[in-house]
Amino acid sequence: MFGGLLCGVGMISAAFCTSILQLYICVGFITGFGLALNLQPSVIIVGKYFLKRRPIANGLAMAGSPVMLCTLAPLNQFLFDNFGWRGSFLILGAILLNCCVAGALFRPIGAGTALVKTQVTEEGKDALKGKITQDGKEMSSALNVPMENKTEDEGEKDCFEKVNQYLDFSLFKHRGFLIYLIGNVLMFLGFFAPIVFLAPYAKHTGIDEYSAAFLLSILAIVDMVARPATGIVANSKWVRPRIQYFFSFAIAFNGACHLLCPLASSYTGLMVYSSFFGLAFGMVCAMLFETLMDLVGAARFTSAVGLVTIAECCTILLGPPIGGILIDTFGDYKYMFIKCGAVMVLAGTFLFIMNYYNYRMLAKEEKERKTKEEDPKSVRTENEGRKNWSKDSTQEEPELEPLREEGEGVKKEMNGTKEV
Repeated sequence: MFGGLLCGVGMISAAFCTSILQLYICVGFITGFGLALNLQPSVIIVGKYFLKRRPIANGLAMAGSPVMLCTLAPLNQFLFDNFGWRGSFLILGAILLNCCVAGALFRPIGAGTALVKTQVTEEGKDALKGKITQDGKEMSSALNVPMENKTEDEGEKDCFEKVNQYLDFSLFKHRGFLIYLIGNVLMFLGFFAPIVFLAPYAKHTGIDEYSAAFLLSILAIVDMVARPATGIVANSKWVRPRIQYFFSFAIAFNGACHLLCPLASSYTGLMVYSSFFGLAFGMVCAMLFETLMDLVGAARFTSAVGLVTIAECCTILLGPPIGGILIDTFGDYKYMFIKCGAVMVLAGTFLFIMNYYNYRMLAKEEKERKTKEEDPKSVRTENEGRKNWSKDSTQEEPELEPLREEGEGVKKEMNGTKEV
């Protein structure tokens, strides 16, 4: 809801701007920040609402983007022709305020129970901390042991725990998460640049402006159908257990489309390319967050989305400028498409190989765990170890008797000081 409010305020404020810098602040910063607050919670909430049909839910939820992409260009042109650019910003701001209504429809699952449990747990922790601290103070006053270093360590630990509640940095020890992160960071170097340069490339080949813009509409229409269809396929019993392979194939297929794009010299060829590009683009977007949740689980998904988004933003920003540099250097758009295609094929191949390795390691670890649980020898060995330990401890009791007597003497002294 707060994100929708920021989007509306940013677009409405842009209608009163008098310079480019003010537009950068209103549209770029305020509206962009609001859109970020809309996307991440929506993805997380969909993942919490659905489990059995989660891929279909994600596909349907992500299908809204191509609908807007398909209708936004003609809508903007219509608003600009009839109301001017200031009136267009006002109307678009009013449309974006409907995100507040969408946010109001979300409801947390089991919020009351979770709140009570959290309060009880926190009260228990506080009581335990208070008791430990009090005992520590009594011991330190009796034995004159300094507690300053321990207090500092506890403060640093509490600070780290507070940060870890919002961003779980232990995910960087998660093998599957690291594979996903490296593959996606590499993929986004070539993911968005072809969309940015598709219409200019069509104009460069001699196609008129409206026909070039229609290529984006074709891409959006195919994308709109591909996302829910991909969700249905990914939810099937044959694909969902190995959805990481399907995601890797979608990325490599996307890259292959870009590699073949320079061969499309006519408008018909570009229409075919736009269709296949929309299909591949929709497949990747439909599984982008589903594969992440499949790896880390629903409990750690919130932190995982935040960390992945932070890392991906750098390559998303670098992709189009690098493509523009290649176009300016060689004077041809085909090198940009080749670069994007090669990067995405490399990312898809990397994810396929490393996910195969990850699946093998998970199966091996699961097999070792089951073997350890079912092997009676290991259980017998553990029981014998416990018996031997208890036997050794009973044998060492006479040797420990002087220490016990000394400890009892210290306790008596402490009790004496307390009574006084």
